[in-house]
Formats: sequence, C-alpha cells, structure tokens
Amino acid sequence: MNIKEQSWFSPVLHRIGDVSGLLMATYTSFKLIPENQSSVLLLLILSALVSGWFFSTVGVYRPWRGNSKINELTLVLTAWVGSWCILAIAYYCIPFISLEVDLLIAYLVAGIIWLAASRILVRLYLNKVRSQGGNTRKVVVIGEGISAKRLLSKIRGNAWIGYDVAGQFGKHSVDDDCQYLGDESEVCEYLSEHPGVREVWVAMSLAQEERVVKVLQRLDATTCNVRYIPDPIGFRLINHSITPIAGINALNLSMSPMDSSNRVLKAVEDRIIAAIILLMISPFMILLAIGVKLSSPGPVFYRQERVSWNGKTFGMLKFRSMTVDSEASGVQWGGAATMSVTKFGRFIRATSLDELPQFINVLLGDMSIVGPRPERPMFVDQFKHEIPGYMRKHKVKAGITGLAQINGWRGDTDLSKRIECDLDYIDNWSLWLDLKIIFLTIFRGFVHKNAK
Repeated sequence: MNIKEQSWFSPVLHRIGDVSGLLMATYTSFKLIPENQSSVLLLLILSALVSGWFFSTVGVYRPWRGNSKINELTLVLTAWVGSWCILAIAYYCIPFISLEVDLLIAYLVAGIIWLAASRILVRLYLNKVRSQGGNTRKVVVIGEGISAKRLLSKIRGNAWIGYDVAGQFGKHSVDDDCQYLGDESEVCEYLSEHPGVREVWVAMSLAQEERVVKVLQRLDATTCNVRYIPDPIGFRLINHSITPIAGINALNLSMSPMDSSNRVLKAVEDRIIAAIILLMISPFMILLAIGVKLSSPGPVFYRQERVSWNGKTFGMLKFRSMTVDSEASGVQWGGAATMSVTKFGRFIRATSLDELPQFINVLLGDMSIVGPRPERPMFVDQFKHEIPGYMRKHKVKAGITGLAQINGWRGDTDLSKRIECDLDYIDNWSLWLDLKIIFLTIFRGFVHKNAK
C-alpha cells in the first residue's frame, strides 16, 4: 500500500488502535474479575458505541500531525474517563443490566493503561513512517523573514511530523535546501497546477499587515488549508488571552497565570510535593550536610539573595559548595568557573545536589518547585534593560527547576534562550506542565555539562 500522502491513513490507524485498546481492556478486566460471556459482549458493544461517539465529539480524531504527544494522550485519556462515566451511569440506570462495581473500576483502569499504550505505539509507528517519507502532506511557505527561516529549519529537522515543503514564495530565497518558487503573486497559479499541495503557510511579521492581507485575499481563490505563522513577537501577541472590559476586548499582554484559583492550586501542589520529597530525602540531606562540614570550615548552608514573584527578594538556600571567602572580591555574571570550589562542592554542583535545600524555600512559600530560576538583584537590574521580556519571568514564583533547565539552558548558557523558555512556561502554565517538567527533571535536570 502506498501511504505517501493518504489523508485517511492516520485517523483510521488511531481508531484501530483505540478499538484494540478497548478489546484488551475488556479482556484484562474480565480476567481479573470474571463475569458471564453475555456481560462481556454487552460491555464491548456499549463501550464501542459510547466511546466512538464521545471520542469523535471531543476531537480525539482531529489531525495530530506535529502536535504534542502529551496533549494528544491527555485528551484521549480524558475522553476515556468521560466515556466510562457515561457507561457507569447507563449500567446504573438500566435495570436489566447487572455488573459488579469492581469490574467497572477494573475496566476504567485497564482502559487507561491499554489506550495509552495503543496511542503511544500508533504515534511511534506514524513517526517512523513519516520520517521515511510516508504519510506526508505537501505545503508551500510564503515569506522570507525570520519566521520563514525558522519554519523551514524546524520542518527539515523534524521529519516525523510528516510535512513536505514543496517550495517557498517571497521576495527572495531564504534557504538553499528549499526550492524558491517566485513572488507570492504567483502562488495561486502554482497551486492550480499542483493539486497535491494541500496547505499554504504564510510566515510574515505582523508589521507587514497590508502584504499579509493581500496574500490572504489571493488565497481565497484556493481550497487549500491556510495557516499564519507570525514572527516570535507577533506570535506572543496573538497567543495571549482576551479580557472584556466595559464591552471592549483587551489583549492581556503581560499577565500572571496565577489568578486566585490557580494560585491556590499551585501552592497546594508545591507544599504537598515538597513535603513528600523532604521526608524522603532527609536522611540523604543529613549525609550531604556532614560532607559539606567536613570538606571545609564554614556553615552548611549558603544563603543568597534572589528575586522572585513580583520582584520581591528572598534568601535562597543551597548546600555550601565554595570556601567562605570565595566571593570576597565581588560577583560577576558567568563567573562560576573562577570561584574557589571545594572538592565535595564540585561534586554536589555537578549533580545539582547543592540545590536540595531549596525544597525548604518551597515549603516556606518563597519558591515553587517549577518556575523560572531566580537571579540576584544586581543582575536583574542589568538584564531587564538588555533582554526583551526579562521582567515577565517574575510574574510567577521562582522555581527549583523549569522548562529552561530540562532543555539544557542552565548555568552560564545563553540567557536569551532561558528567558524564551521561561516566557513559554508562563504563557502555557498548567498543573500537567508542572508535573511533566518535574518528571523530566529526574532524567535531564540533575546531571548536566552546564552544571558548575
């Protein structure tokens, strides 16, 4: 079968995977809690009908090409829990249906496990197929600025998303590896001659409003899907929420995601997780404290003034890794390598074990487990004038770990990249994102070449 550009291939494969997952969930739950065969058949039929309808209703089978695996999995499992609730109500309300509560609970858990497994396997298979040139979708890009360059680079570096760029329109070519097709005035003629191209991506700055409007007017004559990819600043503008004020829609350009309910949720999350972690690692922290004390004279903890939420300062705790006089001559940005560090201190820095006392800061409410890393007041005063959007990182509490850290931007690395990650975290904050970052920190955040 040639699946080079088959649009039906992906959704059909997902449906087959979900049906297989439900079959395995039924089999597993009835193995654990045996029931008669008629109950098995009834459960399967009702489950297929309800899940098929509910999954389609909530958008489980919409195109996921290039989208986050976590977002896809979250929606699928949420839809499954919703389907199960409908099934449970049906079994409760229909008098001639009798199933054990234990069986329904087993079916819920088994469904979560098998649906997640089937989705992951299908996604891995599709990624492999697309990486090898199968199940692709042809697109053309219009534009020649930074957005177009970044877009072409991203598509080329992520073949698994399954997009094949046929070429680029614009004032000039921006990529030697991408065919230049001419000025955007020629795009409609090209599309009529190449019906295999199904998407057009307009990658231009919001400052080119008149040009963008003309391009979109031309594209009205085509049946292609049209997407607009603005420059980074423009994307942040249109990616913000809107608040109605006296009947006028206001764009929230710089807002904290920590409103009253989110603030409570974040605080509960931080306190519970920090308390559990501190109980688990307290014996280990005692050993580290002894190691610090034996490595050199001085206190166990090193307290440093840092800036957190709304620009407020606090004393951030670390296990001391330097000699007591290492900062006698002052502090400079990027000067970690020149500091006088003890042998034990070098070890706890390289493994990020010196950061463990910050869970005490979290318990006290000074920090969050996840958030932008805090900086010293002197550097905040410097960077807020040099890096666009720098002060927005203080719209949330500073964190022990964050999006920048799990992506390798830690220590004396590119500060602009770190701030970009911090702003991305603030704009897209959710409890699920926090848990994802905490999980990935275990594998990416402790030991890193940039930890000094």
